[in-house]
Amino acid sequence: MDVVEKFEDDEKNALEGLTEAPPPRRKAHSYSHQLRTNTGTHHKRHHQVRNHSLDVDYMPNSINNSGLYEDSSDDENEGFYPYSTNSNEISCSSSNNNSTTTTTTACAAAVSADRQDFHLMTQNFSGLGVIPDCLDDDQQLPLPEFAASGGGVGMFKVPTRAAVHPSRPSCHELRPHPLRETQVGRFLRTIACTDTQLWAGQECGVRVWNFSDQYEAGLGFNGRAKRGDEDAAPFYESVNTSPAICLIVDSGNKLVWSGHKDGKIRSWRMDQPNSDDSPFKEGLSWQAHRGSVLSMVISSYGDIWSGSEGGVIKVWPWESVEKSLSLSPEEKHMAALLVERSAIDLRTLVTVNGVCNISSSEVKCLLSDHVRAKVWAAGSLSFSLWDARNRELLKVYNVEGQIENRVDISSVQDQSTEDDLNVKFVSKSKKEKSQGSSFLQRSRNAIMGAADAVRRVATKGAFVEDSKKTEVLVLAADGMIWSGCSSGLLVQWDGNGNRLQDFHHHRCAVLCLCAHGSRLWVGYVSGMVQALDLDGNLLAGWVAHNGPVIKMAVGNDYVYSLANHGGIRGWNLTSPGPIDNILRPQLAEKENLYTSQENVRVLIGTWNVGQGRASQEALATWLGSAVSDVGIIVVGLQEVEMGAGFLAMSAAKETVGLEGSSVGQWWQDAIGKALNEGSAFERVGSRQLAALLIAIWVRKSIRNHVGDLDVGAVACGIGRAIGNKGGVGLRLRVFDRIMCFTNCHFAAHLEAVNRRNADFNHIFRTMVFTKSSSLLNNSVAGVSSSAQMLRGANTAQINPDEGRPELGEADLVIFTGDFNYRLFGISYDEARDFVSQRCFDWLREKDQLRAEMISGKVFQGMREAIIRFPPTYKFERGKPGLGGYDSGEKKRIPAWCDRVLYRDNRATPSVECSLQCPVVASIIQYEACMEVTESDHKPVRCKFHVEIAHVDRSVRRQMFGDIFQNNEKIKSLLQEFRYIPETLVSTSQIVLQNQDTYNLRISSRSREDKLFFKITCGGQSTIKEDEQASEYHPRASFGFPRWLEVTPASGIIKPDQAAEILVRHEEFNKLEETVDGIPQSWWCEDTRDKEVILLINVTASRSTEARTHKVNVRHSFSANAVRTTSKSSSRRSQGGSSHHRSALRHVGSGSESMTDHQSLRGP
Repeated sequence: MDVVEKFEDDEKNALEGLTEAPPPRRKAHSYSHQLRTNTGTHHKRHHQVRNHSLDVDYMPNSINNSGLYEDSSDDENEGFYPYSTNSNEISCSSSNNNSTTTTTTACAAAVSADRQDFHLMTQNFSGLGVIPDCLDDDQQLPLPEFAASGGGVGMFKVPTRAAVHPSRPSCHELRPHPLRETQVGRFLRTIACTDTQLWAGQECGVRVWNFSDQYEAGLGFNGRAKRGDEDAAPFYESVNTSPAICLIVDSGNKLVWSGHKDGKIRSWRMDQPNSDDSPFKEGLSWQAHRGSVLSMVISSYGDIWSGSEGGVIKVWPWESVEKSLSLSPEEKHMAALLVERSAIDLRTLVTVNGVCNISSSEVKCLLSDHVRAKVWAAGSLSFSLWDARNRELLKVYNVEGQIENRVDISSVQDQSTEDDLNVKFVSKSKKEKSQGSSFLQRSRNAIMGAADAVRRVATKGAFVEDSKKTEVLVLAADGMIWSGCSSGLLVQWDGNGNRLQDFHHHRCAVLCLCAHGSRLWVGYVSGMVQALDLDGNLLAGWVAHNGPVIKMAVGNDYVYSLANHGGIRGWNLTSPGPIDNILRPQLAEKENLYTSQENVRVLIGTWNVGQGRASQEALATWLGSAVSDVGIIVVGLQEVEMGAGFLAMSAAKETVGLEGSSVGQWWQDAIGKALNEGSAFERVGSRQLAALLIAIWVRKSIRNHVGDLDVGAVACGIGRAIGNKGGVGLRLRVFDRIMCFTNCHFAAHLEAVNRRNADFNHIFRTMVFTKSSSLLNNSVAGVSSSAQMLRGANTAQINPDEGRPELGEADLVIFTGDFNYRLFGISYDEARDFVSQRCFDWLREKDQLRAEMISGKVFQGMREAIIRFPPTYKFERGKPGLGGYDSGEKKRIPAWCDRVLYRDNRATPSVECSLQCPVVASIIQYEACMEVTESDHKPVRCKFHVEIAHVDRSVRRQMFGDIFQNNEKIKSLLQEFRYIPETLVSTSQIVLQNQDTYNLRISSRSREDKLFFKITCGGQSTIKEDEQASEYHPRASFGFPRWLEVTPASGIIKPDQAAEILVRHEEFNKLEETVDGIPQSWWCEDTRDKEVILLINVTASRSTEARTHKVNVRHSFSANAVRTTSKSSSRRSQGGSSHHRSALRHVGSGSESMTDHQSLRGP
């Protein structure tokens, strides 16, 4: 016991910290002869040590130890440096005579200390995986593990998981997140809602969901749905077309219009019967632009406006579109030609003497101000405001609200960019010449200078004033216009283009806005969705998707959000609210009904190849022999290629987004050959950072469930810029769970423990995963370059916990590589002697990594299987077995440099796999391949058994729909939210002569609730001679005829108040109609009386259901109708200008009048 107590004191002192005292003097002695022979005496001593070892006493009998002598580690070309010393340390080799006895005693003394660790780390192995019966018994039980301190707090806290997300409203998952690889050529770019359907524009056409089928089960892998849509609600797709970029809904004619990358505008019939076997076809289409159709809108008068590249805005008059729609399918070419000839190019109209008053940047968004009959066109840094009736340019102004006479800043930006670039390169070249330092130092300077220049070009040239760039526009119910910027800034504008207020609730870029009733919804590049009131106050916010939210649309009492990966979720208009409080526990109670569990084996391989290459025999020994039951293989290599020139070139390539090398490709191909790539496995992706390489292969049988590969790299070399040290990572989804694999190479040398700890900390904190450049680009996913750039600048804001690293959000994190931690407090001869005796228990107590993990300084909360194989560093190339350890001049102390550590979802070892703890892993094999001699390191492999609990999205959607539709409390709440108080309209018949104005009043009988109204035109007819009206024909999106002005056409009615609407006849001699592409003068107009039906739709704040009032408006034409009489002039002067007057009045008990700004807004 005295020996044991003494050893425990020594261990405690070693773990408390390092000392600067030199190591004790030891008598030089070599055991190389013992390591190269196997005499009877040596064999006997070996068994004596093993009898006192934990390797025998406490390992399950079923675990096989025959192949545990395989590992690999790192090196640098330096000698012995003390890590930790203690004057009271037990010496294991003081002389030739007593070395064996002392070694045996020390190994026996280690038993007590290691037993305690063993019991703590292996208390519970039940529930960690069910192994198939076909496997040998010796592979079924998990290995004992050692856990690091410091986990469970801060950035090392295990991410929260639950059957129903606790920090966001319950969502209706119309289309679950598809794997990115399944969407190539089929990404969804935009969505729009009709009364009964949700439409989506995708890269190969359009698709449609019927709300009547939205809760139905998915079509499954054997259904008609393609890969990626197995769990989506049933939908229908169109014939293949050019990518659809924008969609607009024409409810008046039951059409959906789509703008495409090939410059065409296409129409699609709503509610048409669709077949499961054949895709539906387009209707009318025409060539609208030479470039892509970037934005579309239908104006208050039914005209279709479209925007494209170069600031081009075209108007397609409804008269021509209507005529073309009436033609038969056989006249398709004539119909397209008719519309194309009718185009009005607004940019041409406002160009005088070669000078254009509007910006030449792409038209990112168009907005119809239905309240005032105007159209907004937004570029990145400027706006133009147009009259919707006569298409006149009213105003051009910048993002600050300042009026501009001409937008022409591109040349100035380009010159500034060029000057900055030249200055940077000149200054750097002078600096390099003056230094006269080494080639590596000069290379580093050049790399850093180039990187700085590229950053300056990016921020001052192509992406000028990114923080101010406009991404989206929306019209709120109170008549205010909101714009979202790349910096996350929200700007409120009035109807005349005056900037009112700014709001900044989230630092990531705004990508989409949506408005309904008294709310605004904001979608960010971070995946965050926020709900605001009409005053800009933040009501709620939640992470809606794990990718950028690129579009939102309101329909069927939901606000639907589309993520850039293609997932669509519906959020109730009342969320967050009482309905969520009912849905969440109800769904959680049925967790077992929609939970599925999968078991996957994952093989991790790490090898410092020392700039060499391996034979197929070596690769087969290392990897090929262990993959029979494996589903995922991840291989990390270090020192694939070194040298100052290569490292400098690699760093330069990284600056411009390039990576990889021919040697790295050779290694991938060689490993793929050893794994039978193409037949059994498929290579999914890789990432190389200079000398570091990580690659992943997936068995084809589970390939449908593995994807969304993202890559990351962090340099830890010179100046944190060179990739000789650092980490490369892969992140991917496996059965809807996030797994991260990181291959690292930390700082070398015995004494550099703090640097190694810092390398891990730097990699864990700063690794950011992005799409591989070889797979997809940002534009495919629908995220603008400026928004994506701002996302990178605000990475800390992406997660709900600010500053939480991306690695910390994964369900399974595996670190592997050459960590370079050495053995401390032991000499070269002592280490070799203990290795020869297989006394790994005592050697583990001298492991730097183990000591640092116990202290909570590195790999906090992560686990590693108990090492039972010889140290893997350092060996002489070509020498097999333990006799190959470095015997040169420096005699590097053997060490376990190459390691594999992990962290899953478990907070404690006894937790079983569930939706609350969806990933539970255990190590079933951890060994080194000692017979491989191609490097000074031995390759290491580690096999995991991983249990994964995931949600059957199709089943859960059915349960969600069942609860939502049948729960009595929810039905009662929905009925309450859909209630629309009674409203009164002052008349149902209006007769107007030329330029007459009528005051229409809409009164609310509610004393509590605000109401929202919108006035549209249900159609126009011509009065026949017998005073009978002909058939009513609606314009696009229920637009008004040009002779009728309704101001305002939408707004808010306060409780117990009324809104006054001016219904006015507009004189004809101000207009020019276009028929068949030919302008028609005012005297050619039809002089018969006309009648329209005004539809006054009144809705509540939290529902899409509406109450509709109809008002017939008749224009009675007379002989003097075209003349401006004094009476009509008087009426006009009372109303003011048709575009700049205060039009809406709320009438209370005092019947007071309000200004335009006051009357349009709620309290």
